[in-house]
Amino acid sequence: MVARHETHSESSAGPADFRAAVASMRAAALRPEVFCEEMPAPQRIAPYSSALSADVTVDDVDLGTGRIILLHDPAGNEAWNGTFRCVVYARADIDPDLISDPMLAAVGWSWLSEALDAHGAAYAEMSGTVTSVATESFGGMADEEGTAQIEVRASWTPVLTDEDQPLDLGPHVEAWAELLCTSAGLPPVPEGVTSIPSRRGQRGS
Repeated sequence: MVARHETHSESSAGPADFRAAVASMRAAALRPEVFCEEMPAPQRIAPYSSALSADVTVDDVDLGTGRIILLHDPAGNEAWNGTFRCVVYARADIDPDLISDPMLAAVGWSWLSEALDAHGAAYAEMSGTVTSVATESFGGMADEEGTAQIEVRASWTPVLTDEDQPLDLGPHVEAWAELLCTSAGLPPVPEGVTSIPSRRGQRGS
């Protein structure tokens, strides 16, 4: 039997450490191709939650989409081995020829773990799945080209790097955004070039 929590999805509600974590999510520096905004958080999973959604857009073409959800249970959660949990989803179109690559799933998973490490996001208890799907058209739609997508679903427990400071979710959000961009085939940002905060609430060019 699953216990029902009293949930609070408003980011302005909750304990101080939750509010600070949400503020750090909003302050993450993202690439300009990533259009990010707040979205309703899921209910009944944890007492407190907050969520962001994002689309990767280049020349007005959407190449990928995803979301990141922050869950918080002040009493702790045995499955998380902590009081916070990040849950992410990323989906992007890929070259259909890649579907047959037996290493695709492992490579997709490495995009996430390498992004977390590159951004200095401390984490534990990570788990998830990588799914690739190919679509072919037949009959009256036979002239349409085949498509393929990769989906990464994962969750992990963010870890404090400084016991005297609140939990900083910025590196975790930035790693998730990098996963979106890598999945969509965008090249890495050149070394020495700093990403700027994504504009939330307007797409812009």
